[in-house]
Amino acid sequence: MPYDPPPELAGLSLATITDLVAARRLPPVDTWNPKQSGDSQMRIAADGRWYHQGGLIARPAMVRAFAGLLRRDPEGQHWLVTPQERLTIAVEDAAFIAVDVKRDNGALAFRLNTDEFVIAGPDHPLTAHGDAETPALYLAVRHGTEARLNRSTWWQLVELALAESDSAPLSVTSLGATFTLTPP
Repeated sequence: MPYDPPPELAGLSLATITDLVAARRLPPVDTWNPKQSGDSQMRIAADGRWYHQGGLIARPAMVRAFAGLLRRDPEGQHWLVTPQERLTIAVEDAAFIAVDVKRDNGALAFRLNTDEFVIAGPDHPLTAHGDAETPALYLAVRHGTEARLNRSTWWQLVELALAESDSAPLSVTSLGATFTLTPP
């Protein structure tokens, strides 16, 4: 079956995005605790591209399928998890890249490089890392994984923050939660 990506974020309402998020039924990888472990020989590069045994995984549907099986443990190790086994996966920075953002009805909706949507809020906070010279913003996705905001999405968020307030620290609000865009 061919993979049909969802429509562009700019043309969607918050209600539609919420429906799309709910419709993406993901496996309950957080409840699976398989005894068998191994190495997937996979890597997610800092630019969001996925590799297996050094070769690029070019099919978006494959990347999306694998992304649905990801979780990160408290030590920071990423795993591909099935009911039978869990396999390590090397992640250079973040498992996902946030490639677009839209403000609608007091919420910030992000599109990921896997064509998924995440709505920032208490369950999906934004955190600032790095320093003033090289800031990096991350969005909590699921099961301990994160999405790093790409440069254009970061700038979109800065413009939204400046439109909300010109006082320091620079911050945005989504679903009632406020997130600073300035690294600690």
